Amino acid sequence: MHSLLRASLLPLTTALLAGAAQAATPPAAPMQPKVMIVAMFGPEAQTWIDRLKLTHKVAVDGLSADYPDVLCNEARVCLMTTGMGHANAAASTLALTLSPKFDLKQTYFMVAGIAGISPKEGTLGTTAWARYLVDFGIQWEIDSRDVPKDWPTGYLGINTRSPSEKPPLDYKTEVFELNVRLRDKAYALSRKAELTESAESKAWRQRYDYAPANQPPVVTRCDTLAGDTWYSGTRLSERAEEWTRLLTNGQGRYCTTQQEDNATYEALLRASRLGKVDLQRLAVVRAGSDFDRPAKGASEVDNLLDYAKQGGFAPALENLYRTGNPLVQEIVEHWDVWQKGVPAS
Repeated sequence: MHSLLRASLLPLTTALLAGAAQAATPPAAPMQPKVMIVAMFGPEAQTWIDRLKLTHKVAVDGLSADYPDVLCNEARVCLMTTGMGHANAAASTLALTLSPKFDLKQTYFMVAGIAGISPKEGTLGTTAWARYLVDFGIQWEIDSRDVPKDWPTGYLGINTRSPSEKPPLDYKTEVFELNVRLRDKAYALSRKAELTESAESKAWRQRYDYAPANQPPVVTRCDTLAGDTWYSGTRLSERAEEWTRLLTNGQGRYCTTQQEDNATYEALLRASRLGKVDLQRLAVVRAGSDFDRPAKGASEVDNLLDYAKQGGFAPALENLYRTGNPLVQEIVEHWDVWQKGVPAS
């Protein structure tokens, strides 16, 4: 072969050989986490990263640009941070479930995040395992200045005639029910957890003249409401209570308010229809970082604008770990049982 021709073919030959070698290398087997913790933003995630030594990074296409990696440890516990709000939660969760880097068919998912909390159901630092996930955003709204005199609120279900009428669930994401057996297992494992307070949260809860608002935080069971609009105040919170009762046919008990959980569930639901996840392996725990309404006689506006002064943020983060970790460790340490599904007893 002419030397010039041979030289011109050399790069092509090298490329072909490299491609053949690459094709001969089998793709890495997908990771099979025992538990996938779902956090929404950095401080929630850090609570787990430090304690569980989640040091192995797995980049996943489609995750938030702020949190592009799933973090795992040798015990096959992983954590994803979705980014805050409905859109981030849905997009990140679906991206994870569709990634070829993970096999999530037997994975237990645990959403663990901070939330606003009703003083009727808990206090700053209280942690609550949910049965129902209710979307507060899918409603009609009339400005409060234009509400009919006999209506208690300007919110009403879409395609209804009054605030007290249950709407048709046309969106299919208005309300979801979690696996009660898993919820109760999680509660039983964590109910005696010693929860913490800050000096600020302990002082703030004393402004309320009734329990459980003015009592130390404990682990409980009650339901969570999602919506991207932060709300605060007695009237809006009372609407949240009624909306939860309405959509759950009187079975749900409103407790915490956050932004993401219905979106996360819907993404997992779509993945479950593809056989990629098991929705019966999803638990949700939320920790109260601020009250959803003020104490009697206090300012409704200040309750929202000065929410950080309540001092519940740091205790809520710590208590998420203290409440959620017993479930994580139970699954990991007894995987031979949990691998088959939530134990009956």
